[in-house]
Amino acid sequence: MRNHLRPAGGLTLLLALVAVAGCSSGSGGGTSDAAAGAPEGGGTPSAAASGTSYAPYVSATTASGNDAAGSPTTYNLAFVISDGSSCTPEWNGEYGIGNAAVKSRIDQLKTDGATVRVSFGGASGKELASACGNVTQLAAAYGKALDAAGATQADFDVEGDQLADSGSVAMRSAAIAVLQKERPALKVSFTLPVMPEGLDADSLALLKSANKFDVQVSTVNLMTMNYGESYGGDMGDYAVTSATAAHAQLRKVFGTSDAGAWKGMALTSMIGVNDVHGETFTLSDAAQVRKFAETKKIAWVSMWSSFRDQQCTGGDAASDDAATDCSGVQQSAGAFGKALAG
Repeated sequence: MRNHLRPAGGLTLLLALVAVAGCSSGSGGGTSDAAAGAPEGGGTPSAAASGTSYAPYVSATTASGNDAAGSPTTYNLAFVISDGSSCTPEWNGEYGIGNAAVKSRIDQLKTDGATVRVSFGGASGKELASACGNVTQLAAAYGKALDAAGATQADFDVEGDQLADSGSVAMRSAAIAVLQKERPALKVSFTLPVMPEGLDADSLALLKSANKFDVQVSTVNLMTMNYGESYGGDMGDYAVTSATAAHAQLRKVFGTSDAGAWKGMALTSMIGVNDVHGETFTLSDAAQVRKFAETKKIAWVSMWSSFRDQQCTGGDAASDDAATDCSGVQQSAGAFGKALAG
């Protein structure tokens, strides 16, 4: 997703692996962030913890009147990247990690009992894994952002050139492993692009890298959006098809059960008008995705993004506003949040 937008946002799919047989040999500890009642260190999540939660992407810096629509259980805070020239983490590359206004904003999001997940990366700016010189520096940068937000959940949104950069992929995996040794309760998700055919070779290589470094992956968040102009069908159907294809891949990569692979998945849709001409994710699609996620007991569903969950002024879907601060479709404010929350 993009982090140059006003205010900010981003998303994709999460995979809960440790709760079901672990994600790599010798793994231990950690559970899915959606499986609050799952036993530590392995075992199948309890039925009471198997519900699908709702966790929208929100701006970490600017409040929206639609943030709380659907009563989210978790907010994905977008995005932490480099300041542009060093291994210094900043919100959107513009606001210091300790910025008082941002801290106040995050505290406000937590007031109703929701948790926050720090999302690192996105489609714009300089990602920390490319800016930091070594694993120790990178792990420290991630830790500073998590501490500033008071978060025990970290999302790594990896896309574009970063996804194909094997060097930064390996450094990121190693740094996350270090971070989890320091913070055993840290839950990690990866947000990755997906197609109706499933995850591509680069995304699968990233997950294999996480296994190699014994990263405890809670969820794999699929970005069910922006497939390309050759995909002119129904966006709700594409989300279901993409999830089904990725499910088989996740079972193979992590060696988990059928149920475990679903439980370790999250789905993030770009509501309304997508970045690709002809792709529009409707309220009907949102209801379809929610129903599918509940049926499969997928960990959580999300959207890009809360600040777009409103109708454009004058209903102008053709303007760039549809990509920044409104959906480009006819709707009431917060309607997508409510539909995805179920």
